[in-house]
Amino acid sequence: MEAFSQLSQLVVLLQEGSGILSSYREQGFVVASSLYADAGQYELASYYANEIFKQGLASDGYTCVDDHARIAALFGSGQWQGIESLMAQGIEVCIKERNSLYANGIRYFVAKLDVSRGHPEQAIALLRKNYPAAERDGYAPQLAQFNALLAAAYYETGQLQLARESALAAVTHGTHNHYAESISTAYRILYLGAKQQGDVASALAYHEKYMTADKGYLDELSAKALAFQTVQQQVAAKKLQIDTLNKQNRILQLQQSLDRSASETNRLYIILLLTVLGFIAFWTYRIKRSQLRFMKLARRDGLTGIFNRQHFVSSAELQLQYCRKSSRQACLVLIDLDHFKVVNDTHGHAVGDRVLKRAVAACQKHLRSTDIFGRLGGEEFGIVLPECTLEQALGRAEQIRAAIADAAGSDDSLAVAVSASFGVATIERSGYDLRKLLIDADDGLYRAKREGRNRVRVCDDAQPRERVAGVAVEQA
Repeated sequence: MEAFSQLSQLVVLLQEGSGILSSYREQGFVVASSLYADAGQYELASYYANEIFKQGLASDGYTCVDDHARIAALFGSGQWQGIESLMAQGIEVCIKERNSLYANGIRYFVAKLDVSRGHPEQAIALLRKNYPAAERDGYAPQLAQFNALLAAAYYETGQLQLARESALAAVTHGTHNHYAESISTAYRILYLGAKQQGDVASALAYHEKYMTADKGYLDELSAKALAFQTVQQQVAAKKLQIDTLNKQNRILQLQQSLDRSASETNRLYIILLLTVLGFIAFWTYRIKRSQLRFMKLARRDGLTGIFNRQHFVSSAELQLQYCRKSSRQACLVLIDLDHFKVVNDTHGHAVGDRVLKRAVAACQKHLRSTDIFGRLGGEEFGIVLPECTLEQALGRAEQIRAAIADAAGSDDSLAVAVSASFGVATIERSGYDLRKLLIDADDGLYRAKREGRNRVRVCDDAQPRERVAGVAVEQA
C-alpha cells in the first residue's frame, strides 16, 4: 500500500511536469506503468507507458525499457491487435542497446502469445533459442517464466518428460516467490503430467501444491488491487476532507458576516449550512458505497459476474465443512465448454465472451440459492450442490447440459452452437475434501471428453446406473 501511496504523489508530479528533468520523468512513467500493471490496472499502465512516447521523453538509454513496459501493459489488457510489430520493434531496439534481459522479457510475451493462439511449437523454438542468453543473465524470475512456459508448450505437444523437466526447473528458479504465476503454471503441468501417466500419488501431491500456489498468486493479485483501490479511496477521502475544511472556513466567514446581518440573512446561512452538510453526507455515502462495491467485485468474475476461482474455493470449503458437521450429502459438478477455442478463433474473443455469458445464464436457471457457482478459469466452471445425492446431481447436471445446448438457438444475434461436458463427484466416494472432489470430478470430465463430449460422466471406475433424458450417466 505504501508503494501506491507514493505512486499517487509521483503521478501528480508527472502530470504537473514543472521542474523535473525529462530523463527522470521518463523513469517515473516506467515505474508508474509497471506498478499499475502489477495491480491489474492495465488501462492506466498502458496510458503512462504511451505518455513516454507522446511527450517525446524516450532517451537512448531507456527506449528498450520503455518498449517493454508498453508491451507488458498491452499484453495484460488483452489489446493484442498490432502487438506483433511492436514486439518485433522492441526486441530490435533491445538488441541494439545490448539489453538481453529486457529483450528476453519481450520474447517471453511473444512465446506466450504463440501458446495462447495454439502454436506451442513456435513458442518452444523461440524459448529454447534464447534460453542460453537468459541463463547468462541469471535473473531467476525470468528463468522461472521461461521454464514454466516451456513446460506448458511441451505438454500441449505431448512431450511429457520434457514438460516435467521444464516444470521442475521453473519451481527451482522460482524459490524467490512461491506464489508467482510461473510456479502455479509449473505445478499445474506437473499435476496434469502425473495424472496422465497414472501416477495418482504424485498427481495428488502436485495438485495440492498447484492449488496452494494458485490461491497464493490470486491472493497476491487481489491484495495489490485492494491496495490500489484503498489508496484511491484515501486520496478521494483526503480531497473531500480538504474541500470540507475549506467549506467550513467559508461557513465561519459567513457566520461572522451574518452576525451583523438581518434575520433573513440568518435564514440564508442556515440553508447554506444544511446544503453543505447534505453535500458532505452525500459524498460520505458515495465513498462507502464504492468501498462495498469494490469488496463485492473482488469476489466476482469480471466477465460473468459469478464467483471467481478464489472465492469459489473458499465458499466451497466452508459449505463442505458445514455438510460434514451435519452429516449432509453434497456433490461437485465440473463443467467445461466443448471446442471453445474454435469459437474464439472463428468468431473472435468478443463473441466468445458473449457465449460464456450465455452459458452462465443457462446454468443459473437451474441453480438453487444454496448452490455455489463459480468460474474456475477460461471456459471451466464448478458447482457445489449441498444436500444433493449423486442421482439428484446427475439429473440436475443433465438439465444444465441440455439448457446450454438449447441456448444457441434462443438468440438470433448470436447463433453459435456450443455444448458442454460434465464431471460429477460425490462425498460418498471422495469424502468432504474439496481437493479430492475436484480430482474425481475432473476424471469424470475428461472421461466425458474422451467419449465424445456433450455428456455427463463420473470417474472411470464408476458402475453403470441409468440414463437421464436420453444421455448415459454413471454412478461411482
